[in-house]
Amino acid sequence: MGRSRSRSSSRSKHVKKERVRKRSKSRESKRNRRRESRSRSRSNTASRRERERAASPPDRIDIFGRTLSKRSSLDEKQKREEEEKKMEYERQRRIRQQEIEEKLIEEETARRVEELVAKRVEEELEKRKDEIEREVLRRVEEAKRIMEKQLLEELERQRQAELAAQKAREEEERAKREELERILEENNRKIAEAQAKLAEEQLKIVEEQRKIHEERMKLEQERQRQQKEEQKIILGKGKSRPKLSFSLKSPD
Repeated sequence: MGRSRSRSSSRSKHVKKERVRKRSKSRESKRNRRRESRSRSRSNTASRRERERAASPPDRIDIFGRTLSKRSSLDEKQKREEEEKKMEYERQRRIRQQEIEEKLIEEETARRVEELVAKRVEEELEKRKDEIEREVLRRVEEAKRIMEKQLLEELERQRQAELAAQKAREEEERAKREELERILEENNRKIAEAQAKLAEEQLKIVEEQRKIHEERMKLEQERQRQQKEEQKIILGKGKSRPKLSFSLKSPD
């Protein structure tokens, strides 16, 4: 609103200056015309006087043949010159009076025009006051909406950035978790393989122990059989000898 008043004031000042400049030019033109008119008037008066001198009749003679005195002619001529001077003075006075009146009229007209322009400008500003205030409020609301939109966009960008960062962290954690699970799975696989291998080795050892035990049992049975055969042989040669009983305990 302040800028609107400043622009209106600037336009009003410009209009006033232009009008003052035009009035100054008009007054200067009128003064030039009056000076030219006065110059032409003086030139016409001098020319008229020259013509009167050239056309003045020769000395007059009365009925008796006497030359009349030139005094009366001079008096008449002086009277005519005085009358002409008075007329010229009066004409110049009227011109000056007219110039003064025109100047006063111009100044009064300019003053009234300026007052009228200022009044019209003030009325126009008053009429547009509500419109300007509405425009200011509209611009303020528009700026507010733009700022709110920008703020929401900034918050949305921040939220998206946070979501992206959180997603990246989750992806990183998931990758780490998967890597740990893979390592655990690999370790479990290795442990299972080692356990399976150990069980296989244990089975082999048990089988070997079983085979050794069976071999021992066979050897023991064979030894017992041989002992029995030997006893039979001994018993068969000397029937008077008592029958011996042998008991062999196999080693574990």
